[in-house]
Amino acid sequence: MSNELIISATQDGCRIALLKDKQLAEFHEETNGSKFVVGDIYLGTVKKIVPGLNAAFIDIGYEKDAFLHYLDLGAQFGSLQKFTKLVRSKKITGGKLDKFQLEKDIDKHGKIGQQLAKNLLIPVQVVKEPISTKGPRLSCELSLAGRYLVLVPFSSGVSISKRIASSEERKRLQRLIQSIKPENFGVIIRTVAEGKEVAELDKDMRSLVKMWEDGMTRMVDGNPRDKIIGELNKTSSILRDVLNESFDNVMVDDKKIYDEVKSYIHNIAPDKEKIVKLYTGKAKIFEHFGVEKQIKSAFGQTVSLKGGGYLIIEHTEALHVIDVNSGNKSNREESQETTALSVNLEAAKEVARQFRLRDMGGIIVVDFIDMRGIDNKKLIYNKVKEEMESDKAKHTILPLSKFGLMQITRERVRPQMNIATKEVCPTCNGSGKIEASILVTDKIEEHVRYLFENQNEKKLVLALHPFLFAYYTKGFISKRMKWYFKYKRSVELIKDSSLAITEYKFLNPDGEEIELAQEKSTPALAGD
Repeated sequence: MSNELIISATQDGCRIALLKDKQLAEFHEETNGSKFVVGDIYLGTVKKIVPGLNAAFIDIGYEKDAFLHYLDLGAQFGSLQKFTKLVRSKKITGGKLDKFQLEKDIDKHGKIGQQLAKNLLIPVQVVKEPISTKGPRLSCELSLAGRYLVLVPFSSGVSISKRIASSEERKRLQRLIQSIKPENFGVIIRTVAEGKEVAELDKDMRSLVKMWEDGMTRMVDGNPRDKIIGELNKTSSILRDVLNESFDNVMVDDKKIYDEVKSYIHNIAPDKEKIVKLYTGKAKIFEHFGVEKQIKSAFGQTVSLKGGGYLIIEHTEALHVIDVNSGNKSNREESQETTALSVNLEAAKEVARQFRLRDMGGIIVVDFIDMRGIDNKKLIYNKVKEEMESDKAKHTILPLSKFGLMQITRERVRPQMNIATKEVCPTCNGSGKIEASILVTDKIEEHVRYLFENQNEKKLVLALHPFLFAYYTKGFISKRMKWYFKYKRSVELIKDSSLAITEYKFLNPDGEEIELAQEKSTPALAGD
């Protein structure tokens, strides 16, 4: 399986698409200066203690106070609190814990008021981003994620990913990490550490320890609401988590992001640095790799299946509902049961993909097509489990009920990804009444004439929907060629499927959009 990362720069950030065998597997949008990202560590202030919830609300700078439950304080909260006081009073310099005396574990059945007081300053880590009307969710069990390891301060244990099955490899990793880890730091060994040499693991460990020490240095004079340790940006975190031998292409259309990505890969996996490439094509990068079309087709309310069936995906505040339908598949199989099984198997794969694409979380109910056979129901259940094995979000899957419903819970740590796939008509702006759409070609003709003759443009670039692109380029002597004969100047056409069918944009050779003087246009003459 090949993995490709396509990164498209935008005015306020970037769009990131992860393709697996050319099919869109994950899609992310990142804005510059993103705050309250999962993994960020802030200096928070206790604003309110709620004994009834056994929780507290913490101010970290978001418009709504963040939520911290007693169980998220962690067993070593006493050590964290003591260490914070010593660092803030400058009795400890740096973040080393080798001479620090750990406190006893707090009572796991205790009360929040026993540990926190109003206006107390504590380091907290975002474990769930703000969603809907809720603020972030926090934890005081701090951890720093690296490529191969996760560093856990105020701990001493070494745990290993369950996906590393070999007992010999588990023992080897356990022995290596025990020999290199600093005192009073625990370590979680990630799946990608399997087979890695001690030098690579030690490099990752040193990087995480330095990140911790730098953060503790910032905490000495840090103000409430300050971010003391920041998670990587979205691009780097995806590369950190998914970069492996099958990862064979990273395409970027912006020089600055290209340099950042190349530098990051050089640090974590120098042998993979050559896979990073700067895209310089004329078409938009998402258009060139077919990502734009996949986004439009994958994020709609209706999602088509290759075999002829389709899914209907509805989202409410309480849960997600996915309805599986056979569509025109129903005429092709020998029996209703065979049809249902065939569509359900295909739907199971697409449902698992949709969870990751949209980052759907909470309670999800999937209404599969009814089947009579118990073995067939088990087959669908096992298929969903198999497809979701690679899903990093924690999840629980229940077998099909007698009504053909499957209930799934999936960890929700950030807002669901929603992409607008229904377009407001650019001509009527949603009023339902438009001019004859065929007149769009007349308007384009008039704008070309005006820009060449009145504004004396030397060259034009015209971005338009693929249908209009085909209209202007078909035939030996195309419409575009006729423009060249008429004005003795060229018009470069670019397909852009993000535009509606009657939308178009004129650009200058530098790629800047040309403002069209609508009030100066006149209807095209029949003889033009």
